[in-house]
Amino acid sequence: MTNPVTQAFFIGRATADALVEQLEDRITDLLSAVTKYDAEQREKIREFVTVVKEKATQAEGSETAASQAYDMQETIDYLRAEIAQLKVELQLYREDQAKN
Repeated sequence: MTNPVTQAFFIGRATADALVEQLEDRITDLLSAVTKYDAEQREKIREFVTVVKEKATQAEGSETAASQAYDMQETIDYLRAEIAQLKVELQLYREDQAKN
């Protein structure tokens, strides 16, 4: 028969070893989960930044296109006004020529 004190020592030692192994596994799992969560959050932030940059680029392109369209319309309006003015001047010239 084994001495009860020696047996208790080995049981205590085995229990401590088993607890340490479980603790190591839990800590490893926890660190793995934290690292995975951190990586996922970084990826979400990167995707968010990409979406924001794309939207900003699209908005800038739209604003530029709208500005160019406005400038083009302004130019067309100016040219129409010039043509109308030239027509009036031409009409006045023709009338003056017809009188002479």
